[in-house]
Amino acid sequence: MFRPLSGLQSKLTDPVSRYITTVFCYGCNLGATQAARSLPGMSRRDFEWINQHHITEKSLQEASTLVINAYHQFQLPKLWGSGEHASADGTKWEMFENNLMSEYHIRYGGFGGLGYYHVSDKYIALFSHFIPCGVWEAVHIIDGLLQNTSDIQPDKLHADTQGQSAPVFGMAYLLGIELLPRIRNWQDLHFFRADKKDSHATIGGLFKGSIDWELIETHLPDLLRIAVSIKLGRISAATVLKRLSSFNRKNKVYQAFKELGLAVRTIFLLRYISDPKLRSGIFRETNKSEQFNNFVQWSFFGGEGIVQTHHRDMQRKLIKYNLLVANCLVFHTVYLLTRQLREFEQQGQPVPEEVLRHLNPFWVGHLNRFGRYDWEVSRVPEPVVLDYKSN
Repeated sequence: MFRPLSGLQSKLTDPVSRYITTVFCYGCNLGATQAARSLPGMSRRDFEWINQHHITEKSLQEASTLVINAYHQFQLPKLWGSGEHASADGTKWEMFENNLMSEYHIRYGGFGGLGYYHVSDKYIALFSHFIPCGVWEAVHIIDGLLQNTSDIQPDKLHADTQGQSAPVFGMAYLLGIELLPRIRNWQDLHFFRADKKDSHATIGGLFKGSIDWELIETHLPDLLRIAVSIKLGRISAATVLKRLSSFNRKNKVYQAFKELGLAVRTIFLLRYISDPKLRSGIFRETNKSEQFNNFVQWSFFGGEGIVQTHHRDMQRKLIKYNLLVANCLVFHTVYLLTRQLREFEQQGQPVPEEVLRHLNPFWVGHLNRFGRYDWEVSRVPEPVVLDYKSN
C-alpha cells in the first residue's frame, strides 16, 4: 500500500525496511533527526523524502486495515468482544502555543488538538480523526464507522457525553447505527411523549412535551436522501451536521433530524434506566476507549509527546502514523499471548476462559521504547499461531 505518489515501481533500495522505519519514526514521534541517530542506515532526508513522496493518509489507513484484518483472525480477541460494538472518544494532543492551528481546550486545559478514535470491542482501533479543540466531538462520531473498511464492522456505537446529541441520534438511526452513549447528568435530560394525550403515572415527571411526528413525516424524503448520500460516500456526516446546525431554528431539516433523535434518545434512556446489563456494557466499552487513549499516547513517546509540526495535513498524518503503530503493538501482544497460552496448554496447564476474558492487549511491560534499534531483515519469523488451543 506504500508506493511512490507518481509511478508504480518504487526506486528505493530495500523499500520494506525503509517504510517500516519511517512509520516507526513518525508514529512514535521521534522525528527524522532523532530517528536517524537510533536507526542505522537511514538519514534525516531519507525519512522526510519517504514521508512526503511515498506515504499518504489513505495509505496509512489501508495499512491499518490490513493489520486489523490480520488481528481479526486470532481466536483470543473473540473472547473480549463480538465485533458488533465500537466506542468513540477523543484525547487531547499537546501542541505548541505559538501555532495558528492550535486551540485552547477548556475541558482538557492547554493548547492542542483532539485525536478522535473508534475502538472495537476487540481492543483494536478502527479509525482516527484529528480535529480542532473547539469542535463538538459528536459531529465526527458517525464518519469513523462509515469509513471503516476492515473485516470488523460494528453497528452499535458507544461514546461519552461529547459524542451524542439529538440530531446525531436521528442520523445514526437512519444509517442503521445503534447509538448507545454514556451520558453525564442524564437525569437532567427530558423525555418526550409519543403523543400529547399519553400520561404516565409514576414517571410522568421525566417527560416534557411530545414528538412532532408531522414535521418528521413532512421532511422524511429529505432525511432519507441525506442518509443515502452519506451511505454512498457522496458527503460526510460531519459536513451535513455542521451545515444543518447553522441557523438551526430556521432549518426545518435540522429540526426534523432533532425530533427523530429525541424520539430515539427517549427510547434509549428508558432502556438505560431499566436495564443494568445495558449500563454495565456501555461503561465496559467506553472504558476500552479510555484505555486506548492512554496506550496511543504512551506509544507517542518522542518529543515529550508534543505534536511539533505546524501543518494541519502533517498533524493528521501523525495521528494516522501513531494509530498504525498502536495497532501493530496490539497485534504483537496478542500474537505473544496466543503463543504463550498454546505452550501452557501443551504443558497440561490450560488457562480458563474466565481468566482470559479479563486480559487486554494494552500491556506495555514487554515493550522497549528506548535505545538503539537493530533491524534483522533477514530473520524469518515464526509461523503465526491464531488459536490459543491446540486441536
